[in-house]
Amino acid sequence: MLNLDVLRRTVSSTLVVAARKWRRTSHDVLAAFNVSEACATPLLTASRLGSAVRQVTLADHIGIEGPSLVRLLDQLCAAGLMRREEDPEDRRAKTVALTEEGRAVTAKMEEELVTLRAQALKGVSRSDLEATLRVLGAFTADTPGRTEQAAGERAHSARDKYPPAARKTREAASTRTSNEVKADAAAPHHTGDPA
Repeated sequence: MLNLDVLRRTVSSTLVVAARKWRRTSHDVLAAFNVSEACATPLLTASRLGSAVRQVTLADHIGIEGPSLVRLLDQLCAAGLMRREEDPEDRRAKTVALTEEGRAVTAKMEEELVTLRAQALKGVSRSDLEATLRVLGAFTADTPGRTEQAAGERAHSARDKYPPAARKTREAASTRTSNEVKADAAAPHHTGDPA
C-alpha cells in the first residue's frame, strides 16, 4: 500500500499525463473543424455557458487572463464563429456570443466529443466518474493565497532545518520558486477540450 504522499504524487502526475493524452486524442476532432485547440476552449465554453457571456466570465471559466482571451476571441470573431457586443447592463464590459455558424460548428464538435469521451471512458462506472470529479475538484478549487501560503511554509520550514548560511541560499531559491509559480499561474494555459 502506498503511503499518502506517494499516492498524492501519483494522482497529480497521472493527472498531467492524462491531460496531455486527452489533448492529443481530442486534437483530431478539433482539427477536423478547422479550429485550433486554443480557440476551441473559449468556443465550446461560451456555447455551454449560453448566449451573451461576459468576457471576464468566460476567461474565469477557462482559467486564462483577459488579454490572452482577447487574442483568441479576435481569431474567433475574424473566423465568423463569435461576435462581441456591448453588455446592456454595463457599457464598459463586453459580452461574446456565438454566431449562427459558431453554434453549428460547436454542435458538431460536441457530437464528436461525446463519441470520443464514450470510447475513452468505456468501462468506467458512473460512481468512478463521480469520484474522479470530487478528486479533480481539489485541484481546481479556488483557494486564495495557496501559492503564497505554500511559499511561506517552505521559508519557515527552511529556517527551522538549516543553519543561517544555508538558509540564505535556500530562501533565495524559495523566493525565486515562488515568483516562478506566480508567473506560471498568470500565464495562459489552454486545456484543449474544456469537458
